[in-house]
Amino acid sequence: MITGKNYIGSKLSAKGSKTYKTFNPELNIENEPIYTEATISEINEATQLATEAFETYKAVSGEKKAKFLRAIADEILALDDTLIKTYCSETGLPEGRAKGERGRTVGQLRSFADLVEEGSWVEASIDTAQPNREPMPKPDLRKLLVPLGPVVVFGASNFPLAYSTAGGDTAAALASGCPVIVKSHPMHAGTGELVASAIIKAAEATGMPNGVFSNINSSGIDVGAQLVKHPQVKAVGFTGSIKGGRALYDLAAQREEPIPVFAEMGSINPVVILPAALNNRSEALAETYANSITLGTGQFCTNPGLILGIKSQSLSDFVSSLSNAILEKEPTCMLHPNIHEAYQTKKEKVMSQTDTAITANLNSDTKPNYASQAVVTVDGGTFLKNPILHQEVFGPFSMVVQCDDVDQLEAVISNLEGQLTGTLIADSDEASEYSGVISALQNRVGRIIYNGVPTGVEVCPSMVHGGPYPSSTDSRFTAVGIHSIKRWVRPFSYQDWPNELLPDELKNENPLGISRLVNNSQTKAAIE
Repeated sequence: MITGKNYIGSKLSAKGSKTYKTFNPELNIENEPIYTEATISEINEATQLATEAFETYKAVSGEKKAKFLRAIADEILALDDTLIKTYCSETGLPEGRAKGERGRTVGQLRSFADLVEEGSWVEASIDTAQPNREPMPKPDLRKLLVPLGPVVVFGASNFPLAYSTAGGDTAAALASGCPVIVKSHPMHAGTGELVASAIIKAAEATGMPNGVFSNINSSGIDVGAQLVKHPQVKAVGFTGSIKGGRALYDLAAQREEPIPVFAEMGSINPVVILPAALNNRSEALAETYANSITLGTGQFCTNPGLILGIKSQSLSDFVSSLSNAILEKEPTCMLHPNIHEAYQTKKEKVMSQTDTAITANLNSDTKPNYASQAVVTVDGGTFLKNPILHQEVFGPFSMVVQCDDVDQLEAVISNLEGQLTGTLIADSDEASEYSGVISALQNRVGRIIYNGVPTGVEVCPSMVHGGPYPSSTDSRFTAVGIHSIKRWVRPFSYQDWPNELLPDELKNENPLGISRLVNNSQTKAAIE
């Protein structure tokens, strides 16, 4: 089923001469299929098709878009073992993880289908005219959210399904009425092509315009840069490194017509353990966090890479217990040799810093591409002075910062770069004594967790997966959940427009039966 070609709309195309293969990190060999990188002409064709499709697709009803999204989910499930085996061969991840991520991907698509089918997400707002108002008449104004246009989505290395071809960015953009061009991640191009085939089948079966979706192959950065700079592209979604996300953000800002880049980037996800919690459950917390740090070989953007506490014997005992517990975990495979190499390099760079104590560093022989987990500790003053210690080490690694007192703990948190999550570990009634710590965390993160672990991102309306820069490029938006649709739309107003020419969402009779804000009152009633 894998051809190695690009999907330019519904057409398979391979005009280029540059080819590449994916890699099986578990077996440490290349996979057999050969993929052809897209050419400039194919990029131009995909963006032109997307632009033409937008004129039709932006007006497709919520009911029809819902059928499309549900059909994508069904077609992904129909790929069955072929998809799962390809996923595993390109990532080194186990079958259980593949099936779990597939379930999440399908669930996301169906949640967006429910959202657009109901229709109130457009935030329709109506202020009727007051022609007799003094000293000046008030016009009739009606507002709703409208799609931006063709969106480019970059596949993520660590989530070949949930954050890639038909992942959250794509599902949200398609739900909003935006055609999508996916820049497939080269590490899982086969998985990407299979999912792309499912989207194309669903588009054809539900009568969507050709060009509503394209899948572009790329072995490096050139194709992605060309897509971001293309004048027919109106927004970008990215999940990956700070370096990669910032490069795309800068490219988009330098365009003649700048466009938004919604990038979810690096995060070390600080965990604050308060004194009473350390005193009462140090060993249990160490085991919990050893599991969280090594989950998925630490290849989550919510991995707890930084643990903060106030110096005490209990904190020292925690560091010892965490170090012992993490060394007892079996090493696991990373996604790709390049990711493994980057992990080793960054880990060693942090461990080589002055006044950094290495408390755990697995030294036993491991298979190729298997990560050696590690824990280091520093004091608060050292951490504050050395920005290298703030960097994300993508893998099963964490640093414990031992602060002199509460004031230094707050200073460490306040000097952190923006993060996706922050966690507070506290015993009953203890948190109320640390309002400054909680406030400092809130200023630096997008989601705060109480007595839990940051790994695990629930897909639901109340989830915020984003945060202050550099965790994301726009902290006002989430990359997970139905509200992520707001990244791909803009507010648009009609003034004194004839009722029969208005979109259904704004007509007096409210034919869709959606909830609307009418003269400052939320209602589903028609306007008499």
